[in-house]
Amino acid sequence: MQRLVLFDLDRTLIDLDTAFLRWAEEFAEQWRLGSDAVGWLLSMDREGHPHREALFNKVRERFDLPETMEELWAVYRRRMPHLAQCYPGVLTELAELGAAGWRIGIVTNGMADNQLGKLQHTGLAEVIHGYAISGAEGIRKPEAGLFHVAAQRCGTDLAESGWMVGDNLIADIQGAGAAGLRSIWIDRGTWPDQDHEADHVVADVIEAIAILRST
Repeated sequence: MQRLVLFDLDRTLIDLDTAFLRWAEEFAEQWRLGSDAVGWLLSMDREGHPHREALFNKVRERFDLPETMEELWAVYRRRMPHLAQCYPGVLTELAELGAAGWRIGIVTNGMADNQLGKLQHTGLAEVIHGYAISGAEGIRKPEAGLFHVAAQRCGTDLAESGWMVGDNLIADIQGAGAAGLRSIWIDRGTWPDQDHEADHVVADVIEAIAILRST
């Protein structure tokens, strides 16, 4: 098996939950929405509106805001890359993995401006070999095509297999299986009692990287 590993971005390499909290606090203060607004925004993020178009439709309706959904979403996408940070140790571990001969890619669903901004502002762009963003490619995980694009940009071919690391059982783990990749699932407790076909289950990405090093 070739030394290729593809990573999911949000909640795998990047602490999106903390970034979203910071954004929600700023947003509530900017619009003078009151103390309860932050909790409501967090609940919408966690409990059913992870797709931002749906989220900002709900936000606009809830707070009777004058901006359109598209305007609210665009401002969010411009701001989030500046709030996003990698989980502790990620940049160092990825750099060391690359120095050990691994080809490292990122395969992520999301709008191109938002996701590319995160790669650049967090420093991830400097320690990986390639990436594929659904909003730029017109393909979304779990479709195998997005994994193939990321692998090609890393100078590899999925015909020789490799690894996928992510936190979403459908987009990441099922997608990895469809693309012929072995997989490591980061279990954050959001998929209780779900059957899966991941080769390994870990608590965070640092533990996943340790498994890769041992292979």
